[in-house]
Amino acid sequence: SAIRSIHNSGIEVTEIIDVTPLPHNGCRPPKRRRV
Repeated sequence: SAIRSIHNSGIEVTEIIDVTPLPHNGCRPPKRRRV
């Protein structure tokens, strides 16, 4: 339902799908936290 509402807004769903799996900080993998 969320994708449908976004698609109706005029944003391409394919664009969201391509961006979602990528981390926001860039292409580098997240650093593992040492406890």
